[in-house]
Amino acid sequence: MEEPKKIYIGNLEYSVTESELKSLFEEKGLNVEEVKLISDKYTGRAKGFGFAEFATEEDAQKAIDQLNGQELKGRTLRVNKAQKMKPRKNNFGNRDRFSGPRPRNSRF
Repeated sequence: MEEPKKIYIGNLEYSVTESELKSLFEEKGLNVEEVKLISDKYTGRAKGFGFAEFATEEDAQKAIDQLNGQELKGRTLRVNKAQKMKPRKNNFGNRDRFSGPRPRNSRF
């Protein structure tokens, strides 16, 4: 499932900021509404990718066409339509056993 006005921007150099990306889009004449870089929730360190949402589908497509494969801070950008995240299964390795505290006399 695609989100037509939202794009994925990957292979970003870790020091790139949201304002730098927004400026890059605006320099290309694109009407960007929001830029969000993804960071590790525990360390706060950038993960090297993010998303941008545009006012129109046309601006989103222009951003893909103009920036995919372009270089930014020594890295080749990967830009394409954002995909909705598939729901994750939280099966913890498909354990079918009871996962509460083990009895004291348990050997395992």
